[in-house]
Amino acid sequence: MKKQLLLILGLCISSIGMSQDECASAIAITAGLHTVDAVNGNEIPSPICAENGNGASAGEWYTYTPSEDYNITITSDLQQNSGGDTRFHVYTGNCGALACHAGDDDGGNIGNGYLSYEAFNVTGGTTYYIAWDNNWQSGGFDFELIENDPIQPPPPPPVTFTSQGISTSGSSLAVVDMNGDFLDDLVSISSTNVNVNFQESTGGFEVRNITTPPAAYTPSWSMAAGDFNADGYNDLLYGNGSGVTFMRTVVNSGTNTNSDPYDDLAGFDELHTNDYVFSQRSNFADIDNDGNLDGFVCHDVAPNVYYLNDGSGNLEFHQSDDPDAPVSLGVYSSGGNYGSIWIDYDNDRDLDMFIAKCGGGPERSANEMHTNDGSGNYSQNAQDLNLYDSMQTWSSAWGDFDNDGDMDVFVGASSGSHKLMRNDNGMFVNATTGSGISALTDTSIETVTHDLDNDGNLDVISGGNVLLGNGDLTFTVYEGLLPLGGGAYGDVNNDGFIDGFNGTLYLNDTNANNWIKIHTVGTVSNKNGIGARVEVHTASGVRIRDVRSGDGFRYMSSLNTHVGLGSDATIDQIIIYWPSGIVDTVNNPDVNTPITVVEGDTLGIVDEALADLIIHPNPVKDILTIATTAQLTDYIATIFDINGKRVMNSKLDSEQLNVSDLQSGVYFLRLEAEGKSIKRKFIKQ
Repeated sequence: MKKQLLLILGLCISSIGMSQDECASAIAITAGLHTVDAVNGNEIPSPICAENGNGASAGEWYTYTPSEDYNITITSDLQQNSGGDTRFHVYTGNCGALACHAGDDDGGNIGNGYLSYEAFNVTGGTTYYIAWDNNWQSGGFDFELIENDPIQPPPPPPVTFTSQGISTSGSSLAVVDMNGDFLDDLVSISSTNVNVNFQESTGGFEVRNITTPPAAYTPSWSMAAGDFNADGYNDLLYGNGSGVTFMRTVVNSGTNTNSDPYDDLAGFDELHTNDYVFSQRSNFADIDNDGNLDGFVCHDVAPNVYYLNDGSGNLEFHQSDDPDAPVSLGVYSSGGNYGSIWIDYDNDRDLDMFIAKCGGGPERSANEMHTNDGSGNYSQNAQDLNLYDSMQTWSSAWGDFDNDGDMDVFVGASSGSHKLMRNDNGMFVNATTGSGISALTDTSIETVTHDLDNDGNLDVISGGNVLLGNGDLTFTVYEGLLPLGGGAYGDVNNDGFIDGFNGTLYLNDTNANNWIKIHTVGTVSNKNGIGARVEVHTASGVRIRDVRSGDGFRYMSSLNTHVGLGSDATIDQIIIYWPSGIVDTVNNPDVNTPITVVEGDTLGIVDEALADLIIHPNPVKDILTIATTAQLTDYIATIFDINGKRVMNSKLDSEQLNVSDLQSGVYFLRLEAEGKSIKRKFIKQ
């Protein structure tokens, strides 16, 4: 239970006139609300524990001695301080010999975003010195000290890792299949080589150093992988501080017929533009949903860029603020774009994009959500969704942390405090309090999510720390469980458990719990099925995953969809919603084994509840009306043209669809829910 004790007025009055201008005369405080009349004390806090260096000329001093071990929050991020700009430092030790313990400058998000907010652990009986300085503000303000639940030592971790050295050459960045056998390989990059440890089906690795043309830009900031030329082999996208390089695979003739499967990948063609891009996170995604993978790159100092793929090997460069750009994907003039991730947050069967932002003032560092309207248009609406936070973050982890069928988000702090947001039917509610994540005080630029122990609940990996999910938006924190700090993840020994890699292998020692791996092979959609939603239905419920290329900040993890099943020994069905609009259903697949699903290979299931469905008028000019006795809540309406291409989709919120933007011609309307669907033909005038 959170304890927020507001100091009674008498206590506040009793402190008036007492000195807190120096460390030696610091006022002792307890949990509650406190008022700093002015920052004018003659001892400047030192050393500097918060961001943004020196510049203070005065300070105000307090002491706090907890009765037991707590995670506490100190914050001036209060409504009454809106528009303020504060900074504080927390020390252990004694006056004259202080050591930094915590501190914050711009961790808040109320007002103009310059207020302070920091959560950290304290030890019972230890005295902590809290000092506010006037680096930015010397006037008065309030702050609150909150004692969260007492810290309990976590039980022994249900998952452990064993480190193993591995021979690599270059910067180790990816765990991804490079030769089309769906086994995760280890990929390291240099300016003239791609070093691959090919995973062998019998165990171990076959090491190859594949010469490349000199890379115009090496992946100093991020790398993504995906088969953008649809030849069955994954290509690479390098993000650099000056530009972007694409390394396209070259395969031998007679692909997959050589006696040595590692020789099929003969080399790479180097593609790049001379456009200046201060790259941060990069991704492969089908931005315009034409079945071809496009490249997206966060720009640190300008509007974001992307490369549209015409399906013939040509990549067309666009910058989001260009008036001729097909779509806008982040136009803030000085950038601040760090961690992009493509997900379907609103369950309408199309890809949206979230950007974790960092640096500068509140506008530049405010996170963004670019919502796809189902017709290929994107709008930035983080403000409307309660995701417009001016926190400092380089990456975020998206997953269904409460197993209710939609994507929640752990926004990882690169400074300040992490934040957990629960998806409530497409809107987001702060679920940080009571989740257990405040016990993690270490910050990180790398935040991803995987089910490490295969219990069916998604976990969060923040740097080398692991927050094991309990399936109800609560987590148990294990600090330093993965000592790699940041890395790529996949199943490198094909045992069904997620391992880590950053030059050293960290093999997952877990041998309990069931699992399944799904290999998605697109035919109408892109070859990898990137952007597909995968649902695994068991007796315990439904677990969802999105196939995506590029998460966290720097690394590239497996494109295989991995789902832990806990004790469930059977799977009722797997449903895959492809970017094309095609839906595949696989009934009763085996557990503890991989399964390959080719788009369109299964028969659709007719929704008998919609057997009486009628659409009118037909032909239609503007508004198409849907008539049925069934309840249409949660149905997805998708419109295909005569060639089977998806041209529009949306969640139904009424019995009418606006089709006025469609060209004249013949179309098919499909209504779908839970893998069952029905189609009707109509003519657009």
